[in-house]
Amino acid sequence: MPANICVIGSSNVDFTVKSELLPGKGETVSGGVFQHAYGGKGANQAVAASRAGGRVSFVACLGKDEFTGGLLKAFKKDRIDTKFVFSDPGAATGVALIMVDRTGDNYIAVASGANHRLLPRHVDLAHKAVKDAAYVILQMEIPAETNSRVIDLCSELDVKVIVNCAPFRPLAKDQLSRIDILIVNEHEAAGLTGIKVEGEKSAVKAAEALSALGVKNAIITLGANGSIVYGSRKAIPVPAFKIRALDATAAGDTFCGALAVRLTEGASLAEASRFASAAAALACTRLGAQSSIPIRKEIDRFLAEHP
Repeated sequence: MPANICVIGSSNVDFTVKSELLPGKGETVSGGVFQHAYGGKGANQAVAASRAGGRVSFVACLGKDEFTGGLLKAFKKDRIDTKFVFSDPGAATGVALIMVDRTGDNYIAVASGANHRLLPRHVDLAHKAVKDAAYVILQMEIPAETNSRVIDLCSELDVKVIVNCAPFRPLAKDQLSRIDILIVNEHEAAGLTGIKVEGEKSAVKAAEALSALGVKNAIITLGANGSIVYGSRKAIPVPAFKIRALDATAAGDTFCGALAVRLTEGASLAEASRFASAAAALACTRLGAQSSIPIRKEIDRFLAEHP
């Protein structure tokens, strides 16, 4: 069966240290716990969508190094179609160095490596994966020209595209008008609109500004304050679930992947956002990127326990 969700984006190997406090400039913090896992916003979103019950195809670029085999094996274990996961012998697989404190706050430094070798020509080679998809998901850890080609191709094929503008990068107005769902946090919303987002009221104003720029539907995530879903000139607040956060790494990616799955199942954007919020909340209770992403049974049980 063809994949109904196509994720095009980054894949990294994550090296995480969890400690009581995040270090300041020039400071060393001892006593941490180390974890080696797989991450990258694109790969995280693909894993999240697959574990939430979606059929997923992933388009990415890895290096040809000691990490390649393990990554491909992990994708296949999560039932992700890797037909269009390319490799470039001239680049290293992407790496992320992550520090997390006891509250779940983190610092992340990324060496993009082969992620920046995912080019528009690779998108054209993956034409079938895009054509067969109900939704394509994009983020900002691959070249801007590659994302532009994806948006163009989705417009040509009438395939819906979800763009998670993270890490923040400006988007042209003609791109914004062709995005079906734009997902941003407070800082990314402010970067696109110039409106400082500090709560629900300002988030609604930012969502209205995004709509004026041509965005069909916008979701502004507000962390512990939930999210604002905006479409058809209507703002719907989606409350957050109260949890004890351990590590926020990959929570936003989990949200995006889970959201796409519920949309393919016919849920409204607000309903899908609540499902995605539950998946993200579960991810925050665990350490690591892909290691923290829940499966569908866990999400459904969490929602049943939090009516």
